Amino acid sequence: MADHTMKRYVLQAAAASLLLFALLYVYVAYVAVWQGPELAQNPLNQRGAAARPDITRGTIVDCKGVVLAETQPDGVRYYTMGEAMAPVTGYNGERIGSAGIEGTENRTLLGLTEDMSRIGPISQLFQSDRGNDVKLTIDSRLQKIAYDELGGQRGAILVMDAETGAILAMASAPSYDPNQIEAEWKELNAKSDGPLLNRAVQGMYPPGSSIKPMIADAALTEELTTENERFDCNGILDVGGGFAIHDYNGEVHGKINLRQALTESCNVTFGTLGMRLGDDRLKKAYERFGFNEALMGDVVMERAHLPDFGTLARGDQAQSAIGQSTLLVTPMQMLLLADAYANGGRVMKPYLVDSVISANGVVLSKALPETWRTVTTSDMASVIDSYMEDVVKSGTGRLAATKGIRVTGKTGTAENGQGKDHAWFIGSAELPKKKIVFAILVEHGGSGGKVAAPIAKRLIQTMLMDT
Repeated sequence: MADHTMKRYVLQAAAASLLLFALLYVYVAYVAVWQGPELAQNPLNQRGAAARPDITRGTIVDCKGVVLAETQPDGVRYYTMGEAMAPVTGYNGERIGSAGIEGTENRTLLGLTEDMSRIGPISQLFQSDRGNDVKLTIDSRLQKIAYDELGGQRGAILVMDAETGAILAMASAPSYDPNQIEAEWKELNAKSDGPLLNRAVQGMYPPGSSIKPMIADAALTEELTTENERFDCNGILDVGGGFAIHDYNGEVHGKINLRQALTESCNVTFGTLGMRLGDDRLKKAYERFGFNEALMGDVVMERAHLPDFGTLARGDQAQSAIGQSTLLVTPMQMLLLADAYANGGRVMKPYLVDSVISANGVVLSKALPETWRTVTTSDMASVIDSYMEDVVKSGTGRLAATKGIRVTGKTGTAENGQGKDHAWFIGSAELPKKKIVFAILVEHGGSGGKVAAPIAKRLIQTMLMDT
């Protein structure tokens, strides 16, 4: 009887062990097959570099072939533009991992392609002693000017080809010198102004009035107003509960239509539209334009922080329609909003990598423009685009007007609880060879029309000199 009981225990233990081994096998297979590519691309995964320290990391160049990052003969990685290009190139360190293009294209720069990874250790027989080069869409001259335009102030500037999604400039300040990143790592992390934060894709801000083109689109789409409706602006909007919304600097616009309201950035009009839209339709609008989504790839963007739609009082509905309340967005999201109206309702997926080139000069891959989402009709995009043109011609964005160039825009002066207002300007410009969209944010800059709009003009003039 004792022997029978012992055998049963042994069989149960063996069965349990087999089950555990089976579960372990399934988990390992899951990690290797499904999670493998994601883990391999993780910037903190330095296994590829450690496994082949004899590989010379490939070079990063801009759209014209200007070297941005290269490995010197002594093995040290050198970044030619330092702080100005750091938000794009990022860094690569033995102890701190990597960020930016150095992170997202880590394996590419090491020549460790996905095809090579699949054939395991035998891949070392075919592995070059030099990684692949990465050619970016960035124009280094424009990038330097964008960084300098921030003038030491905190903020971000983005410029993108409206029709392809190619990022031409992505500046963020304050920044850091990637050549000194490991030596200064602790100091940089301790700084309160966040130099390691890429404000263009990670910084979160209330958009202020720069969100109003989308609200005009939503109200027209939902047939809650028409282009001919006249709004009566006396400078104050009563939103109930003893609260009111005021127009900027106490302005009174009188009787105006929607076009005029956007041109003059009338809070009373757009607060009224926010209350008409209500929670459900406000949420629908923000989601239609992708504010609830993040971006992955060589452009990694945080999703916006949206108000808790479904619980908002009328005052918060009005505030959400003028870019306030608890709404927080990244400059990249506002760039994509501008693209919707410059590109006929289509928003292109932003990208930084133009092509990958092998050590012997063969183009291994070339980026293809891709529509991220279609957010509005071409007819509606044309209407709002014409409103935004008026903003620059005769409204709050007049300081962005550039002789001989069609420029559209929307200013924003966003209130925040930590000091002076943030200055915004988003829009587009039709240059001789391409149409661009831009998003400019200057933290605590004050008036978007006075501070951010002139920056757009100077960027446009810079690009005109290159045509």
